[in-house]
Amino acid sequence: MILHFTNARLIDPEGDSVTTGSLTIEDGRITALNGGAPAGAEVIDARGKCLAPGLVDWGVHVGEPGARHKESYRSAGLAAAAGGVTTFITRPDTTPATDTPEALDFLRRRAGAEAPVHVHHMAALTRGREGREMAEIGFLQDAGAVAFTDGDHVIENTKIFSRCLTYARSLGALVVGHPQDPGLSKGSAVTSGKFASLRGLPGVSPMAERMAFDRDMALIEMTGARYHADQVTSARTLPALERAKKNGLDVTAGISIHHLTLNEYDVGDYRSFFKLTPPLRSEEDRLAMIEAVGSGLIDVVGSMHMPQDEESKRLPFEEAAPGAVGLETLLPAALRLYHNDQLTLPQLWRAMALNPAKRLGLDAGRLAVGAPADLVWFDADAPFVLDRFTLRSKSKNSPFDGARLQGRVLGTWVAGQPVYAREVA
Repeated sequence: MILHFTNARLIDPEGDSVTTGSLTIEDGRITALNGGAPAGAEVIDARGKCLAPGLVDWGVHVGEPGARHKESYRSAGLAAAAGGVTTFITRPDTTPATDTPEALDFLRRRAGAEAPVHVHHMAALTRGREGREMAEIGFLQDAGAVAFTDGDHVIENTKIFSRCLTYARSLGALVVGHPQDPGLSKGSAVTSGKFASLRGLPGVSPMAERMAFDRDMALIEMTGARYHADQVTSARTLPALERAKKNGLDVTAGISIHHLTLNEYDVGDYRSFFKLTPPLRSEEDRLAMIEAVGSGLIDVVGSMHMPQDEESKRLPFEEAAPGAVGLETLLPAALRLYHNDQLTLPQLWRAMALNPAKRLGLDAGRLAVGAPADLVWFDADAPFVLDRFTLRSKSKNSPFDGARLQGRVLGTWVAGQPVYAREVA
């Protein structure tokens, strides 16, 4: 089947451009830009709306195995398709952890059978994510792991972590760290400060992130490993990140869309949907992070999708489980930054599609002839109020529940095949 889009606003993150034109798809690939419609093609009038590479969401939690009631590959895949995410990368924080080739093979088969979008997997860096013994990194890499991480279980033993990094370097494997000092962070629920004190909530200083990042950078300098910080959320960490890059370390960093669009005051009336790891930061930190994404200092923006059921969230704020769903809200939440004139569409798509794909070695995130036809068609200006119960995720823990958003996905294609089409009344 040949598809030909006309009258589309084409978002090209590589060329840093937004142009009006046409695009042709054949055999799952983009075959032409700004050409005429081939004979026999199905023509789709984009009506002046945006056509962009599908999002590549790095750091998604799926509850299989161990918590399928919170999220399955089927529900996560449907949520991704509805959110314009054509590829997502899962975390190994399953029960049991994804720390063997057999476990990884099971997940790959489940994802391939259930999810309508591309799914890739990170594997655990240590057995059981316990920080004691290195996982079978080589075998896991052969089985398809795209990166290695213990998630928010920070490896405290520097000797063990350095051995993992050294071995990962010998294989060219990417290690994903979670820069949060576990000692300072233990028992915290929010970022420390006047607001936390007024609310009577246990806080953690943003320096917990800076301290852990500095430790990791010292180990990266020692071992020469490839490293990605899953979330850099504090302005105090940015000089260290900039210094590491200038010194030639193979380092990148990410941030969640929640930390770019929300701040510590959103906790307000103790709504546990706003309890995240790391906690929401100050408005000054948020603005600094937006600037860092715009300059390219922070490379990746993702949802950090973490589904939690009602029983896990309907608890006192300190006791509630951290995390928020985000697969379906990543795009409209990110468009807040576009509508506020803080980031351009190409800047957003570099961070949400091109950069994560390049860092993980995936063929995705580009709008060019020969690139995979993984596309999202969306109306950047369409307003709506989010009702969390309309989300396709099994869990509904969205901090954007009841929020006014702009940006509706109209259609999503994976390898040229439609996986989502919005019903228009």
